Amino acid sequence: MDQLPTDPLLHVLSYLSYRDLSRCSVVSRRLNELSRHSPLWKSLCSKHWLLTDAQRQQSGLSWYSLFRQYYSDLGRYIRFYPVLKSCWEQIKAYLKERCPRMITSLKDGATEAELNDIEALIGCRLPDDYRCSYRIHNGQILVIPGLMGSMSLSNHYRSEVLLDVETAAGGFQQRKGMRGCLPLTFCFHTGLSQYMALEPAEGRRCFESFYPCPDQMAQDPSAIDMFITGSCFLEWFTTYVQNVVSGEFPIIRDQIFRYVHDKSCVATTGDITVSVSTSFLPELSSVHPPHFFFTYRIRIEMSSSALPDAACQLDSRYWKITTSDGNVEEVQGPGVVGEFPVMTPGKVHEYASCTTFSTPSEYMEGHYTFHRLANKEEVFQVTIPRFHMVCPPFREPPAPTVTPLHLKLLPGTRPPH
Repeated sequence: MDQLPTDPLLHVLSYLSYRDLSRCSVVSRRLNELSRHSPLWKSLCSKHWLLTDAQRQQSGLSWYSLFRQYYSDLGRYIRFYPVLKSCWEQIKAYLKERCPRMITSLKDGATEAELNDIEALIGCRLPDDYRCSYRIHNGQILVIPGLMGSMSLSNHYRSEVLLDVETAAGGFQQRKGMRGCLPLTFCFHTGLSQYMALEPAEGRRCFESFYPCPDQMAQDPSAIDMFITGSCFLEWFTTYVQNVVSGEFPIIRDQIFRYVHDKSCVATTGDITVSVSTSFLPELSSVHPPHFFFTYRIRIEMSSSALPDAACQLDSRYWKITTSDGNVEEVQGPGVVGEFPVMTPGKVHEYASCTTFSTPSEYMEGHYTFHRLANKEEVFQVTIPRFHMVCPPFREPPAPTVTPLHLKLLPGTRPPH
């Protein structure tokens, strides 16, 4: 080993993990010197801590010393830190351009000691991915709009704040039906929260996130159904951030709206294009009885290259609604949500409406009827693309165990084998 040239040996060392590189340092004097080669640790600092040359220069430390410094503080989170740190940087950069006031609501990261104190307070272990994210940013100040998305209808508004860990601990649940559940978000207007299960209890899997939904048909008032939103904090948070920064969730009135747009839900008829996005509202839904509430947002756009005499006005709508059990309903009516929009070249008209159904999924399709402004006798139809509304995964609480009467034991008797 000592006879190998330096350059190929350094190339071999560049493939090692930080752990193996540290082990090499105790093999021989030469490997000890080479294993501290600055470019090796620069690469590892970039990979695991996302550090830049400017940050290294500002610290005044070598890349090796800088890695050791970060590892001594955040080493338990090395699996999660680069992913979560990148997510936080992406969403902050995105919001800086579109919702700058939301950036100012983010709190600085919690310390390791503060997170340990919270664990002692609630008597449950916080998962490392959750702790890692809260080391970077300790949620939000309790303000509106919330980082975790909004929804608005004519008489309903929701905006979910990402709770700081201290406020979350204050809402930690140990009551029957919600045992061992920590709130992740909170909405001032509806009282809605998403929770994370810190222990596998009452039909929940450890660390999965969910919206609780009381079973209105159960005799036991503590029976809680749940709409599942993630299998762990890392999946829950990174999926949401990806939807935001990719533009999947639109920014409306300086807020993130959690509408989902299926790229296939677009139809063009002549000069007019119709596209649809949808959103599930858990706070207005229930599993028992089955009542699933969706809102949908429709965008109608006339091409900017259309001729001026293509201008037209919407007169009516027609819907064909098909539920997952095969039932079909047809609906016709004037205008859209009480409006009769006029479309001219380049004009965009958007509106939101809602629907409820009793099956886990349904789809809608239909058409609008327009007339030309220059000739009211010229009437034509514009296709509304088929769009699906599918309830997120849900789970019912486990049925209570009932001992049959013939197996109930008298005092002093032994159970059968």
